[in-house]
Amino acid sequence: MIKEAMKEETYPFVMRCLPYETYALAPCISAETQLYHHDRLYKAYVDRLNGALANYPALHGLSLRELLKWPENLPEAIRTAVVRNGGGVYNHQLYFDSMQPFCMEQDPKGVLLEAIIRDFGSLRDFRELIKETAEGQFASGYGWLVLDADGTMKIMATANQDVPDLKRYIPLLNVDVWEHAYYLQYQNRRADYLNAWFRLINWRKVACRYEEAYAEVEEKRLLRGEGDLPTVFEGEASVEDSWLSEAEETEFFFVP
Repeated sequence: MIKEAMKEETYPFVMRCLPYETYALAPCISAETQLYHHDRLYKAYVDRLNGALANYPALHGLSLRELLKWPENLPEAIRTAVVRNGGGVYNHQLYFDSMQPFCMEQDPKGVLLEAIIRDFGSLRDFRELIKETAEGQFASGYGWLVLDADGTMKIMATANQDVPDLKRYIPLLNVDVWEHAYYLQYQNRRADYLNAWFRLINWRKVACRYEEAYAEVEEKRLLRGEGDLPTVFEGEASVEDSWLSEAEETEFFFVP
């Protein structure tokens, strides 16, 4: 899981390989977009983060998550560079790792599905909210699905390469809405890009992150004597909660 991997990785940080071939997300995301986004832009954030940390050996043992969780503890001379470029590394790692080649089994399942229904009402309501949030992010940034300290999932947006407040939230999923993530293929059609991205979400990985994060939050609450977390929705999703309508599944094959 990505959170575990981030705990293990310290300076010097490395550019992670894509967990699939560069062309594997086509036609939703083209190989040209992936190559430029991953090999040039993501790599640039890794290089700049390492450059900022190079002369500060006291920070070399900290994970990326630790650096971003406590930015107030960073030396003022490099604080902005570490937050901006560290955020660029963290955000891109989660984004690339949260996708998979398109397959017909696109719905979240099990505990994650029940939690989505509990916190958002239905899969369709969840999809509409995260799309609205990401599409409405002014200029550059990300849309996020996070888990808060009460064990509730929330949707939010951040600007530029900012991450959600890691003292309060555990990120589960994000979508990059910088133009470099889609402009070569979709120009200014951010909504079309988001529709295509939905077809690539690796729900197995999101479910693993959710279960790990939920257990972590529950343990902390019990240690504080705050009682059990809210239970997940008991029941099964109805036909109306299906992830993609028949028309939307057909539309996939016409993504530019």
